[in-house]
Amino acid sequence: MENNKTEINKTNSPFKEKLKKGILNAWDLIRFAIIALAIVVPIRMFIAQPFVVSGESMFPTFNDGQYLIVDEISYIVGTPHRGDVIIFRYPNETKRFFIKRIIGMPNEEILINNGEVVIVNKDNKDGFKLQESYINESFNTTETYKTKDDEYFVMGDNRNRSLDSRAWGILPQKLIIGRAYLRLLPFKEISYLPGSFK
Repeated sequence: MENNKTEINKTNSPFKEKLKKGILNAWDLIRFAIIALAIVVPIRMFIAQPFVVSGESMFPTFNDGQYLIVDEISYIVGTPHRGDVIIFRYPNETKRFFIKRIIGMPNEEILINNGEVVIVNKDNKDGFKLQESYINESFNTTETYKTKDDEYFVMGDNRNRSLDSRAWGILPQKLIIGRAYLRLLPFKEISYLPGSFK
């Protein structure tokens, strides 16, 4: 009887070892997943998130289907600047996301006359003409717009094919998600702060 017990114990031993090793491997995998989620989720929610350009409103600066990383933290610790390419929630349907360029800052008057944009503010009472090297065709808008505190005026670089502040009005700061930080796709056009012009 004792011999039989000894043989049974020896037979079970490799199985137990494999089971123990499998449990340890599974636990390592679970721990890795928890750590990865603890790092990735906050980054995804509060620091950066992906965005795919849809449509031609920002052409030629951005093309349809380009893959961007959006920097969300810059506007938590700072404020948007004129010329920034931003991603925001569309005011008339906040589940949709748009990409446009900031043209008018808070408390400014934006005068557009046959494609020329003039900004009037407390530092420039007579106004100054915006230099827009990113525009590749003329547009015929002639209109005046005004922003208040925490409001921005945005337009697409492809002015003749852009649904922007000229159509739906001023953009509240609270709807801004972040700025275009990296262009990852297509690979041949990878760039940092794409759309920035000095």
